[in-house]
Amino acid sequence: MVRAALHSGAAHRRAVFEMFARHLPNGRRYGVVAGTGRLLDSLERFRFADAELAFLERMQIVDAPTLEYLSSYRFSGNIWGYAEGDCYFPGSPILVVEGTFAEAVVLETLALSILNHDCAIASAASRMVTAAGKRPLVEMGSRRTHERAAVASARAAYIAGFATSSNLRAGFEYGLPTAGTSAHAFVLVHDDEAQAFEAQLDSLGFGTTILVDTYDVPAAIASAVKLAGPALGAIRIDSGDLATVALEARAQLDSLGASKTRIIVTGDLDEYLIAALAADPVDGYGVGTSLVTGSGAPTAALVYKLVARTDASGELLPVAKHSVGKPSRGGRKWAHRQLDADGFAARELVTDAQRPDGPQSRHLLELLVREGQIVGRESVTAARARHQSVLAELPAHARQLSRGYPAIPTVFEPDYD
Repeated sequence: MVRAALHSGAAHRRAVFEMFARHLPNGRRYGVVAGTGRLLDSLERFRFADAELAFLERMQIVDAPTLEYLSSYRFSGNIWGYAEGDCYFPGSPILVVEGTFAEAVVLETLALSILNHDCAIASAASRMVTAAGKRPLVEMGSRRTHERAAVASARAAYIAGFATSSNLRAGFEYGLPTAGTSAHAFVLVHDDEAQAFEAQLDSLGFGTTILVDTYDVPAAIASAVKLAGPALGAIRIDSGDLATVALEARAQLDSLGASKTRIIVTGDLDEYLIAALAADPVDGYGVGTSLVTGSGAPTAALVYKLVARTDASGELLPVAKHSVGKPSRGGRKWAHRQLDADGFAARELVTDAQRPDGPQSRHLLELLVREGQIVGRESVTAARARHQSVLAELPAHARQLSRGYPAIPTVFEPDYD
């Protein structure tokens, strides 16, 4: 597209691209914006190196004018977006990219690959956090996905409310709190279970979490308490009927005087299994596979569409596609979250002009990049706090796990059709 647009002259037309989802996956009621910080980091170093340019030339993918253009590529436009941690709904313009056609269209795959993944993970994670109530969740999905996706997943999960991650790279890069437990291999490598527990307690302290289901759960609990006494921090159960085993474990721990020892459960958990364990004596959850695969929705189904471009006179004109089942709405847009009299979100208003901010309405699009310079970078801690605030703003039915419609409608003024 860049090569042909350079040939026609359209490459240098001012253009506006918009990222949005036509629908929410699996009948969910809201989505969560995540990945904005990673996108800004990637944009800052988005360049075509000599080796990459040589490859494009050798494979005859680009011609000489395109090579020259790409060799000095720097995004010089503006990017607006929903703040990380905010919620979105069908049609929400969560990212707006303004620049020349060539510089903006080159970013399509970068922007979609990051936000489609991270929004999917954060949206699933938010449902899990809701299901868990006040019980903490540990992200444990690193062995179930690509090594870089594992780091991104840990980041997205933390923004959505997970307490900790077992991924140390995520802790190193983003400052996430980390936590983990030993595996069955640690027990199996020792001559017996008691020896393994003793080694773990001696080296890590009595506050550590002991994995008790390698052989026999009651025997393992008895052995751990015998070694650590009532100071034993936690046990982890990774198999069996978790509800039944947790009840029996709690009774046994209490009978042995370890009433403050916590019970952590893991093992193919998702939001539904977490909710099913709400009445049982479980103190925390470790979630892996379901989280890093979006709990059945590994992509947020976001698209990146051209919605406006200048004509030969320089006037910005709305453009839209009319494909069956995949239409778009033309025109540069602004988004507002409107609240009812009680302060709860009532609708997502998408307009052709920015309206005044006020107690019953707030702007959703924030300036992230101004003339190629990043101005909207923030910490994951800020994004995490925002998500909790925004989630509390949604009507109560938004947090239901059952399939349903979006929690609030998206209203377009004008209709754009």
